[in-house]
Amino acid sequence: MADQPAFTLTIDQNKYLPVDGREVHAILTVGSTGGITVQAGPAEAAEVIIVDTSGSMSGGKIREARQAATTAVQTLRDGVNFAVVAGTQKAKVVYPGGDGLIKASPATRAEAARAISGLSARGGTAIGEWLKMAGHLLSAHPSAIRHALLMTDGQNNERPDVFASVLAAWSGKFVCDSLGVGDDWVPAELRKVAEAMLGTFDFVRNQGDLSEFFRRLTQASMSKTVADVSLRVWVPQAATLKFVKQVSPTLLDLTGKRTDVNPLTGDYPTGSWGTEEREYHICVEVPPGQVGHEIRAGWVKLVRPDTQEVLATGNVLAQWTEDLAQSTRINNKVAHYTGQAELHELIQDGLSARAMGDVDTATARLAKARQLAAASGREDTARLLEKVVEIDPATGTARLRRNVDKADEIELDTGSVRTSRLRKEGS
Repeated sequence: MADQPAFTLTIDQNKYLPVDGREVHAILTVGSTGGITVQAGPAEAAEVIIVDTSGSMSGGKIREARQAATTAVQTLRDGVNFAVVAGTQKAKVVYPGGDGLIKASPATRAEAARAISGLSARGGTAIGEWLKMAGHLLSAHPSAIRHALLMTDGQNNERPDVFASVLAAWSGKFVCDSLGVGDDWVPAELRKVAEAMLGTFDFVRNQGDLSEFFRRLTQASMSKTVADVSLRVWVPQAATLKFVKQVSPTLLDLTGKRTDVNPLTGDYPTGSWGTEEREYHICVEVPPGQVGHEIRAGWVKLVRPDTQEVLATGNVLAQWTEDLAQSTRINNKVAHYTGQAELHELIQDGLSARAMGDVDTATARLAKARQLAAASGREDTARLLEKVVEIDPATGTARLRRNVDKADEIELDTGSVRTSRLRKEGS
């Protein structure tokens, strides 16, 4: 018998609202112990490794990609169903061939490595086709923890509407983590993949690090023990759930992914879980109440969609008060993650304005982002911002730097979705 992974749900908020107050904010901290016993064996898993083999991958890139894909295959544990897909303007299963997955074993891992060694670079880039192939392969294993690992070095050649329809069709069917290599790919495209497929996307600045990225992401996938958990959120009849967002370890807006349970309740997918902790920000708009009156503004449950088992629950409260000291105090976690989300928006707005030649807007947004990054302990982001916008120490005037390394810009863009945890007092 397997140990059920233990889930915990902690809610941080300031429940007190001013007399005319309507917005209730709360941070939900969800923790999982993982917890599968050795006797029960590890969870069933299915993995598709997708390698960009388009023409731009020639030379050193395809060599590093072959090595990285081999590393990922070697990291798979015995019994995991897997396939390797080569991506050009179409998707081709290079191992095991055909249209199915094969169980990992010493023999199949060696066969896969031989197949990977024959990969060459030619053709175009159609990321939607690659994801579609992964989806078809993984859908044959409905009870498994389904995961795809995708790497690309170039820009997607598909029409935006075609790409969007693939993402919509396969959203929630499997988790996909993606990697961009070099400086000729578009972060916005992999961000769409991450948002639709509840995964991460990252920048491999040095192609020699690709194998380590593949190993780490495959290992993380192998550590998952629960295929899917939903946040089930109920709000009262006259209330509106304004948003549900993952705010740690990365920013991910789940608001549009709601599945209605009933008119007052919706499920929001969170993907697969191992031993980890994530944080979510919810905002509920309630009609104003009387002073001293307390209501339940939200009822949150963690639910396994397959069994409807409730893993943990918590309440979001609202109470109206005339005490200004109570109603104006912002909960530390709410303030912290609101600031992290603002930092992300400032960076995105600033880089967008810079790309369009709007120097004034770009300068203002990126200079403010730099201040916020420094103030919130995001030293890594502050350092990257310094490479894009400089501040005159004498006058405090900000100006955009003329020659910015494309890789620095991509690193700033991709890194803006990562958040820092709230530091504990005294640390």
